[in-house]
Amino acid sequence: MRVVLAEDSVLLREGLIRLLDASGMEVVAAVDEAEGLLRAAEEHRPELVITDVRMPPTHTDEGLRAALVLRRQQPDLAVLVLSQYVEERYAAQLLASAAAGGVGYLLKDRVADVAEFIDALRRVASGGTALDPEVVAQLLLRGNSDPLERLTPREHEVLKLMAEGRSNAGIGQALVLSEGAVGKHIGNIFAKLDLSPAEGDHRRVLAVLQFLKIRSLP
Repeated sequence: MRVVLAEDSVLLREGLIRLLDASGMEVVAAVDEAEGLLRAAEEHRPELVITDVRMPPTHTDEGLRAALVLRRQQPDLAVLVLSQYVEERYAAQLLASAAAGGVGYLLKDRVADVAEFIDALRRVASGGTALDPEVVAQLLLRGNSDPLERLTPREHEVLKLMAEGRSNAGIGQALVLSEGAVGKHIGNIFAKLDLSPAEGDHRRVLAVLQFLKIRSLP
């Protein structure tokens, strides 16, 4: 089986390459960003693509959006997405293409169970599906949940300070975090509130508006 792998963490990428090789799969390309994934899939025409959700340059949802592009361009291409947690908005779009088969969405923790992970890869590559139980549970609950409930306590703190008009540097000083860490928390907030990069700089304002709207409810 020919595989293209997209993962920006060097350690995880190298670990997956060794794991796939040991399982008899041929990793024809391993890349660390979404544009590279699109180019590699076009050049090598693999049977399976494995991609992280969050990749450079913004570390939000580039990998998942690339997977959606590949599914449109190559409907027969099997795609397995790995994520730290469920990206509901894009997961729903990816799973909508599952009617054609060959789609998987797993949390990265599942890689630790090697036998189960390899079984999921083979199932997806053969036209089946592999959905993490957490993905299913969160998608079922999505319609009835307050989007702010998806945020961690730290993300709530960051959003509160955003609502106060603090810059990333100001938030970092208040919470004793680096600006890079603040940026990652804000990226998580945008993803969990379903604010896509297409909404540009307005995402910060829209996130604050959601926060203020919930806080103003009786």
